[in-house]
Amino acid sequence: MLRRSLESRDAQTRQLQDAVSNVEKHFGELCQIFAAYVRKTARLRDKADLLVNEINAYAATETPNLKHGLKNFADEFAKLQDYRQAEVERLEAKVVEPLKTYGTIVKMKREDLKATLTAKNREAKQLTQLERTRQRNPSDRHVIVSFKFEKKFLIYLIKR
Repeated sequence: MLRRSLESRDAQTRQLQDAVSNVEKHFGELCQIFAAYVRKTARLRDKADLLVNEINAYAATETPNLKHGLKNFADEFAKLQDYRQAEVERLEAKVVEPLKTYGTIVKMKREDLKATLTAKNREAKQLTQLERTRQRNPSDRHVIVSFKFEKKFLIYLIKR
């Protein structure tokens, strides 16, 4: 029964390690790709702003009718870039920043998992040592009781 619970715990630990590694890999990729998308969108907005300025400069040199049409076109195009700016800001605030926080969360979970594994390995070593002690000298209750206390303490630390 003890071995079955240890195997179950090993399977759970492996599953947690796989989940943490999977999140670490894919969320990192997602964060990088979204950040690149935001940067490219911002660059496109900058280029469009240059285009609006150039259209306005050209409009200043033309006849009144064409000037009026070009100014209207430049104003409408500038409004589109305002929407693009809002898109950039929303993506950064609502997508990129939350994805960045997962990096620290994953690091903390990996450290917790490492501490749990260390405690579990220590517990397994002590259990094997306890079994050896029982086999060698089954009447030495003092040593066996101290091992049981350490085991309970380790289990407490793992569950905490």
